[in-house]
Amino acid sequence: MKSKKWVFTFVFVLISQLMWAQADIFAPMKDALKAGSAKELVKHVNQSVDINLEGEVNTYSKAQSEFVLRDFFKKYPASDFTIEHTGSSKSGLQYAIGNYKSNNEQFNVLIRVKQAGNVYLIHEISFVKE
Repeated sequence: MKSKKWVFTFVFVLISQLMWAQADIFAPMKDALKAGSAKELVKHVNQSVDINLEGEVNTYSKAQSEFVLRDFFKKYPASDFTIEHTGSSKSGLQYAIGNYKSNNEQFNVLIRVKQAGNVYLIHEISFVKE
């Protein structure tokens, strides 16, 4: 019976650490979104990024993405951002699903990141109005 308890504890700790690691990956992105800061968010963007704004998907360079995100944040100033779920695909791609609030409007947000060296960079971000 003790061995089952030990195995359960080990698995619980392992899963907790993985969940914490995923949340930690997205922490600076979460802070930037919560502040509505394109300048801070772009620090975590890959050299090219797919941005979906209400169904219009385009690929932008890192520099262009700052202008696009700044315009979005100007049109929809941040009042709150929360991450509701994090996970990874079978291929190891990390993602976060969140909720961006701006005054009376809400957007579902999907952030997909890829590992580049020892950091994770956004290669896709999607804002879909609820």
